[in-house]
Amino acid sequence: MRIVGEIPFESANKYAATYYEKEGTLYIAAKGAIEVIAEHSDSPEKTSLLEAAERLAEGGYRVIAVAAGPVERVDKEQLPRGLKLLGLVGMIDPLKPEAKDAVDTCHRAGIQVGMITGDHPTTALAIARELHIATDRSQVITGAELEKIPEKDWGPLPAQKTVFARVTPQQKMHLVKAFQSQGHFVAVTGDGVNDAPALKLAHIGVAMGSGTDVAKEAADLIVTDNNFSSIAAGVEEGRYAYDNIRKITLLLISTGLAEILMLRIAVALGLPIPLLPAQLLWLNLVTNGIQDVALAFEKGEKEVMQAPPRNPRESLLNRKMLEQVATSGLIMGILGVGAWIVFLKSWGLEEFYARNLVMLLMVLLENFHALNCRSERKSVFRIPLSHNWPLVIGILAAQSLHIAAMYIPFLAKLLQIQPVTLQEWGYTLVSAASILLVMEVYKQLRGRKYA
Repeated sequence: MRIVGEIPFESANKYAATYYEKEGTLYIAAKGAIEVIAEHSDSPEKTSLLEAAERLAEGGYRVIAVAAGPVERVDKEQLPRGLKLLGLVGMIDPLKPEAKDAVDTCHRAGIQVGMITGDHPTTALAIARELHIATDRSQVITGAELEKIPEKDWGPLPAQKTVFARVTPQQKMHLVKAFQSQGHFVAVTGDGVNDAPALKLAHIGVAMGSGTDVAKEAADLIVTDNNFSSIAAGVEEGRYAYDNIRKITLLLISTGLAEILMLRIAVALGLPIPLLPAQLLWLNLVTNGIQDVALAFEKGEKEVMQAPPRNPRESLLNRKMLEQVATSGLIMGILGVGAWIVFLKSWGLEEFYARNLVMLLMVLLENFHALNCRSERKSVFRIPLSHNWPLVIGILAAQSLHIAAMYIPFLAKLLQIQPVTLQEWGYTLVSAASILLVMEVYKQLRGRKYA
């Protein structure tokens, strides 16, 4: 037997073939999609083999038909007719146990999961059912059916179909464009050369570690363990990281706003400034300098994977953030300047000692506010301290450093502070704790609006 020619596999043709010569006769052996091979066959067993292929596909098998027959000449352009169907090959790639849970997690997170494949529609539907991507045939559309729809009318497809079977690489790329035209943020996974255009076009292209070099080069990310659950876990970690950035931003901007308001209100009322420049620097160094770093270690809230995706064009300083910054900053600023007025006017304290107590109050306020910033939605009393020991240690360290500075002559002189009595520390502690109550009320009143 001598091979004399080949027709390489192309996704558009859905078959591959080899020409060979045996005992002076030219033959062809072909393999490919059952519907393509069957179309070029006139075997009497064709009907029964088609039925068998359908049964295999319903079981989630990928079915390849094999056919052969004598031919008169080598034709590398098209498959000859009159071949004899020799049989079917059913292959199955079992789903990884965690794949179904990963898809369910994505659905709860508001992520629409679709399947775009070159497989037979029945095979694709069987796998999609197992993954909870589709429930019936109405959610499946084939490449042949897509050809009958003008591309300009593909926009509604993401809301109607979840399985796209027997599609070409060009159709996959155009589907990505259609999804993007509807405002979807599109991520595409793939491992083959034919997936490269869609991977490149998607907002995020994710190649499998076992995939081709072409796919990896076109992708933005490579999943080395070839596991869809890693993608879902990546989304979860990304949401945790984004939330922690918001928490740090909330702490920094709101405490800065409080300090600005306190100074401006005092000046507007004709009062001496409540804090000196060195004291403001120390306040930001001791509290925010430690606490903002510690907030980055906050464990994620599981609820983030039950919320819809955010608009990628949405600013970090959105309305929710601005409301929280304004509320907490205003309250802390009013408490600070209010205490300054009370110490000077009602208690008749000297500026030096009144400023010393205001400084302590602001440190405590920012200590307590760091606890508020652990969640934008959830009550601080419902978040275990064990979820962020670095923050707990950071708050204690910030307070300890400030108290130590009161007793260290060099720092006490530089910052113009001095030790306070336990009673004075106690009532400033109670006053500062009020920021917790205010933000708890805010979360209760505004939480439903942003849920």
